[in-house]
Amino acid sequence: MSSPRIVAVFGATGTQGSSVVQALLADGTFIPRAITRNSNSEKALQLKALGAEVAEADLWDIDSLKQALSGVEAVYGVTNYYDPKNFAQGHTSEVLLGKNLIDASKATDVKFFIWSSLPHCTRVSNGKYANVYHFDNKANVDDYLRDSGVPHSILHTGWFSENLWNYNNLVSVPDSNCLEVNVPKYDLQSPQYFTWVERDLGQCTLALLKHYKDRDSEVLSRTFYAVSEKLNYTQFASILQEALGRPVSFAPSPTTGLQELDDMYAFQSEFGLYPHTAIPDPRLVSLGVKFHTMEEFSQEIKGRYA
Repeated sequence: MSSPRIVAVFGATGTQGSSVVQALLADGTFIPRAITRNSNSEKALQLKALGAEVAEADLWDIDSLKQALSGVEAVYGVTNYYDPKNFAQGHTSEVLLGKNLIDASKATDVKFFIWSSLPHCTRVSNGKYANVYHFDNKANVDDYLRDSGVPHSILHTGWFSENLWNYNNLVSVPDSNCLEVNVPKYDLQSPQYFTWVERDLGQCTLALLKHYKDRDSEVLSRTFYAVSEKLNYTQFASILQEALGRPVSFAPSPTTGLQELDDMYAFQSEFGLYPHTAIPDPRLVSLGVKFHTMEEFSQEIKGRYA
């Protein structure tokens, strides 16, 4: 009898990890092991009720990571820069957390490691945007992963469509029936790279997991792009307007109130996240990923803005 194929999913109670867990559960090839600091939290218990394993570990504690990764075939790795515990340790503490996870994966002989990452803003902008730490940190972990010898793929994500409600990027205009897509520092015509995390990130991860052993699939040591669609925010507002049946406009605000986030959006507007990449990623499409459009996303969320 073959051993169960277990995939440890970090960030399992968050937007990214929950998408991965749901995709693994729906497919059935792999058993997701949701890694959390609190296995008795409401979200962790919900995942357990759905059929996921739940294990406790802390990215600050490498011994706990090794224990949680016992018997694991593969890992989906992501770090949370804005977690208060991490944020309190300084702008670059996230790099150490990523390295801890890679070291623990190597020590426990993990066969495949998927790292959720982003572009290096400082490098791409030649130093113009040097303070977007939550991008640069993840990109710096990319370098460590490549040098580690752990079999891996890197999965770059776009701007999460779920930001509309998670970060209030779609707001009502007072005293009207209108809505505004409110994203600061963004040019009207600059493209954005949208990821519908719930529907598309999990299936991208699943495709890589299913094919990383294939000799001819060219999955290992590659960077892939889990991006659903490329549009500017003016086009996105028009799509939302059509689906929601309410006037929707794009109204870039002057600031988020946080310099790092302002610089992040200014970087994306000026340089684009992935300007030299075909969207959707044809390599993921060839592995069976069926990306969703923002028209489909907009139809799905109509109830939120009725």
